Amino acid sequence: MSGQAGERRGASGTSGPPSPAPRDGSTPVPSAPLALPEAHTALAALLDRVAATRAQVGDRFPLFADPDTGRWTTSRRGSWTGGFWAGLLWLRARLTGDPADRTAAVACTARLAAMVEADTATRGLIFWYGTALADDDASAALRERAALACRDAYDPALGLVPWGSAFGGERLLARADGVPGLVPLLATVDPEAARSHLRRHLELCLAERPFRWSLRHGPRAGWTACADPPPGWSRGPAWLLLAVADAVRHAQEQPDTRPGAGELLSVAALLVPPVHVPPADDARPGGPLDTSAAALSALALLKFGRHDRAAALLRRLVRDHLTGDGRLLDGCYDLGSGTAVRHELIWGDFFLACALAVLTGALGAHAL
Repeated sequence: MSGQAGERRGASGTSGPPSPAPRDGSTPVPSAPLALPEAHTALAALLDRVAATRAQVGDRFPLFADPDTGRWTTSRRGSWTGGFWAGLLWLRARLTGDPADRTAAVACTARLAAMVEADTATRGLIFWYGTALADDDASAALRERAALACRDAYDPALGLVPWGSAFGGERLLARADGVPGLVPLLATVDPEAARSHLRRHLELCLAERPFRWSLRHGPRAGWTACADPPPGWSRGPAWLLLAVADAVRHAQEQPDTRPGAGELLSVAALLVPPVHVPPADDARPGGPLDTSAAALSALALLKFGRHDRAAALLRRLVRDHLTGDGRLLDGCYDLGSGTAVRHELIWGDFFLACALAVLTGALGAHAL
């Protein structure tokens, strides 16, 4: 599959739960939505990029790619992003129907097993998004193993699964990026632990303004905010918005649980982004952007039924940041260390591809 950007035509629609308002207080969408023909073309280009990436990286996991050459920096075990690569392979397999694509997805997902016992809350990102679109028994069994391991890591005294020590640093952290994926993954084996994990993170991260996306726990001080990532971190609200979008659906199915759907929608209103690609840090408005934050926000908005707003955000991404060969540029891996600040990121590609698949009707909003 291949192609360039299509015609500039609009498409919109609404469905699902009542929608949260944007956190900037605006109601109109300040940009035309992405036209469906253009969305199909962009999705095809992204799927082509998956095939090209697979040929380039082999059995390794892609992390980020140079914006000029398209060459990937890779990881042997996948780090915290391995599930997004497996998820992209499953998305391509589902949409092409090619047995070779499915074989590649099965093999990649099996390699995620090395991370099952890793002490990290990002196992939610790895094993939920890496297996949600899978259709084989081995991937389902791997997802269950990971869910049980995460349940064993749940700390009832803290009410959450700690960030963990797998990647170095402090273990007893609560971070916004330790919530999405982990909530639905935990819910498959322990729904109450999943609700508590979400509830506690929302209480901690959104307790005061500016919101904080990482907090540490000490025996005397209790929970205190960390300086990194900073309050202006682009992906902080986006990660939590995605987690809340998934939780709303489950809360509607079980109305006697807490937090309930109404409470979650009120929280989501604090997190809905303006329709633009945000800077990687709001405190540096002239600095690098982060298209990956916009892509995962677009998927969250689609889960809320905000097709108009999601399509307007997707239009910005496709028109301004997606190359003809399917590379979503201008993602920021880590602004603080200066790592890959204007690059193609594997999770940016994943969330953009999934959002476009939902927008075009190729994938259900809650398929993952």
